Amino acid sequence: MRSLLARSFSQTFVALAGLALAAAQPVRAADDDAPKGPAVTVLKAAKSCFSDIVEATGSIIAREETSVRPERPGLKVTEVLAEAGETTTAGQVLARLALPEGGTLQVTAPVAGVIATSTAQIGSPASAKGEALFTIVARSEYDLVGLVATNDVRKLAVNQPATVRIAGAGDIDGKVRRIGPTVEANIQQGMVYIGISSQKRLLLNASGRALIKTGQSCNVAVPLTSVQYSSAGTVVQVIRRNRVETKRVETGLMSGGNIEVRDGLNEGDIVVARAGALLREGDPVRPVMASEAAK
Repeated sequence: MRSLLARSFSQTFVALAGLALAAAQPVRAADDDAPKGPAVTVLKAAKSCFSDIVEATGSIIAREETSVRPERPGLKVTEVLAEAGETTTAGQVLARLALPEGGTLQVTAPVAGVIATSTAQIGSPASAKGEALFTIVARSEYDLVGLVATNDVRKLAVNQPATVRIAGAGDIDGKVRRIGPTVEANIQQGMVYIGISSQKRLLLNASGRALIKTGQSCNVAVPLTSVQYSSAGTVVQVIRRNRVETKRVETGLMSGGNIEVRDGLNEGDIVVARAGALLREGDPVRPVMASEAAK
């Protein structure tokens, strides 16, 4: 009887121990997956489009400049009706001149445009061979003649859009009008002509900078702070199962603090927002989404 009771007690004890062990196992698994280590700000890699921009620096010239003079000598300016910087229409009267035999002669604008310079003053002489009374930027068309790095010349094509930045005039839309056929040997730069139109006067020979859009690329993007450069290559740190993984990536274009990742990263990957040497492969971390960290 005692043997039977002992055997029954032993079986009951084993069964209870097994149940306790089975109940404990899911808790340990959950503990293994629970975030440990320092809090790390992360974000999801998302797709974005980047413009390939080529920069050209140079100066402003008139695409076509027209000089205005009377057709005969021996005249004097009696009235000035237009000044430098003003826009003019074709046929507009710019000045009146006194004829030697009496009467007046009207000087008119041969083309529409912006008056670049004027020497006309009341009482001053005017003739067909003298200094031009007015010079007009025909049709208000200018060019930024700029220099581009040799490696970027091959990216250029006629009609590519550009934003031209000129001191004192702000940003003006333009287009690539012509690409120089040669490279300046001593500086290894090519020449490009960016056509712009402006109804306000632009100072000729003023310096300017053109940002030429030569293409567009759409890929996964991450902040520049997520990328590390080392002798081992370019890497991004991602978080999987609350641990750090280091992935080698191929980067591309940059814009607005972000960089294109052409290979090595997938859309939706959880990326460390500010990668650093303190985080090493396999380290446990507690990921915090950047949107939550900013609150």
